[in-house]
Amino acid sequence: MRAKKSEFQDKALEIRRVTRVVAGGKRFSFRATVVVGDMKGRVGVGIAKGLDVAAAVEKAKRQAQKDMVRVPLKEQRTIPHDVEAKYSAAKIRIKPAQKNHGLIAGGASRIVLELAGVKDVSAKILGRTTNKLTNAMATLEALRMLEKEQHEMQSE
Repeated sequence: MRAKKSEFQDKALEIRRVTRVVAGGKRFSFRATVVVGDMKGRVGVGIAKGLDVAAAVEKAKRQAQKDMVRVPLKEQRTIPHDVEAKYSAAKIRIKPAQKNHGLIAGGASRIVLELAGVKDVSAKILGRTTNKLTNAMATLEALRMLEKEQHEMQSE
């Protein structure tokens, strides 16, 4: 049996070794944070733990595919309007840009926007946290806000 090629691209955002202290000592496992997207407006972030890195990454990919966000892209390149979102200590502002402006974003938000298929946008992480997971989740929350507003406009 051959595994079929997925339509999604994925990128491991971070892999951490986590420790659980038990009576006999310490038990190690791995936590993987993976971003999955189809480069056409769908993106998701997954977090999972496993006894080895490969198992954690595979579980995180499946988790990310379950919790995907559809991004309303304007002319297949940028977002329709400015959006600002907060997740935990992370805060982000995303602004649309003109054609051929490029993807101006840093850190985790760049990876999320890239895999969503956004090509022209300016994003700025406003929060003080350097945590990749919360910055990625804040970006996802901003994209989710765009999706909600798109649904509200279509239902009117």
